[in-house]
Amino acid sequence: MTPPRRTRLLAIAAVALLAGCSQIVTGTGSTAGAPSGQSPSGSSATANPTPVEGAPSIRFSDCSSLFDASSVPVPPSLSGKIRFSCGRLDVPLDYADPSGRTITLELVKVHDTDTSQRIGSLLVNPGGPGGSGIELALGLTGSIAPTILQHFDLVGFDPRGVGLSTPINCISDAEKDKLNAASPDIRTAAGFAQAKALAKQVADACSAKYGPALARFDTVNTARDMDVIRRALGDASMNYLGFSYGTELGGVYAHLFPATIRVAVLDGAVDPLTSGIQAFADQLEGFEKAFDQFATTYCDTTSPCSSLGNPRQAVYAVVARAQQRPLPTGDQGPYRQLTSALALTGVLEALYSQSDWPTLAAALIAATKGDGSKLLALADEYNQRTGGHYSNIMDANTTISCNDEAPGPTDAQIRATVAQWVTRFPMFGLWSAASLFGCQQWQPDRTPVPQPTASSTPNPVLVIGNLHDPATPYQGAVDLTRILGHAELLSWDGEGHTSYLQGSSCIDDYVNAYLVDEKLPPQDTTCPR
Repeated sequence: MTPPRRTRLLAIAAVALLAGCSQIVTGTGSTAGAPSGQSPSGSSATANPTPVEGAPSIRFSDCSSLFDASSVPVPPSLSGKIRFSCGRLDVPLDYADPSGRTITLELVKVHDTDTSQRIGSLLVNPGGPGGSGIELALGLTGSIAPTILQHFDLVGFDPRGVGLSTPINCISDAEKDKLNAASPDIRTAAGFAQAKALAKQVADACSAKYGPALARFDTVNTARDMDVIRRALGDASMNYLGFSYGTELGGVYAHLFPATIRVAVLDGAVDPLTSGIQAFADQLEGFEKAFDQFATTYCDTTSPCSSLGNPRQAVYAVVARAQQRPLPTGDQGPYRQLTSALALTGVLEALYSQSDWPTLAAALIAATKGDGSKLLALADEYNQRTGGHYSNIMDANTTISCNDEAPGPTDAQIRATVAQWVTRFPMFGLWSAASLFGCQQWQPDRTPVPQPTASSTPNPVLVIGNLHDPATPYQGAVDLTRILGHAELLSWDGEGHTSYLQGSSCIDDYVNAYLVDEKLPPQDTTCPR
């Protein structure tokens, strides 16, 4: 019963980072229940540039040996000049109690040894919530323009509760398999009870493991962490690049620390004027439209996808067949056959990027022939399941999302919503409605995200909106630009989620000029497809 997340990770060609690094670069502070690690070894630790007065310092050390640095593509013009350093930083679990318990954040810094053009650090976030900023920074190294690496240290951090930063892990891999495969029809009494019980299992497991500390893993505290990172890096001002949920995080940072921002790019904006059921519905509408784009602009005219006939009806047929009996996938593990929920998760995953449309076509063709393996592979990609193990994105996403929302919705609201969604969103509505239980029974100590403002930032914030973004619909960028109060909107007539580094040189050039020279694009600019 995996829903579309509030937002989603930026699709990047990231290296498989830290399979070994996780053994070394893990938290060492007094944590909220996560295991401790040990200090880096095998290289001499070097201090960061002088931190801002009163800030803690980060001890960075070369960490190229902890992963295959040769697999990280580097622009040819910078070959031999790029270095990779890892560091850690202890921050308060609760900023209302700054001398109390601490948690540890893990960071990576990608930096040019030639510092003659250096402006400062560029802090990045990929979305989620639950996405790894460490993986994003490494993934960006090969795709971002050399001028950015010449002017900035690219700094990625795993936000609190995510990845390597005091990670939240509530349920086992086997329990996640069961949860993701579950396909309750909440229009029925049995399905309603099943969905409610599954959500309660997760909520209870998280509360039992982490207790009151669980409530401190939220967006407002992560934004405060970002300012500690900025000061510890020695930067007098913040340079920020946030994708998807990272726009919400950046908006909260701008609200709390407006005077510190030099430049901030918010790409794939979360709408600050919607939340809860309405925000979920807007996203579902985006994915329904994205599937229609796949069907009409690709599948109807491209072989072999055209052999499906009506692609939407093909999905309905696969889902109906899987509801009767899950499709075989070649994986004999429990809950590893293709259920209707896993089928729809796979379809959804492929709609984040137009480049995945051929993969979706092949998966649907195979599923119509009784082979669910390709749709299962797409579902695993969405759920970050590799080799039988999951990342902690599901745990972190649930924790942060629920802590950011006011309690609810009620059972009556859920019943009314599913009755509407079944008709309004015929592909994804019924399946997704089961996820409305996700935060209903969550711990009650919440910190709702404040409405962002940026009226006193030294420079306008640059918001980017993709006209056909399914995960963060374009209206969100329009609304965020207006609500921030000191921002400019740059638009792209593109497909898929987010805009920067997605194939538009128009978007990329404007963003690079803004980051380096603080130069905004002309007002009301829309880059062509």
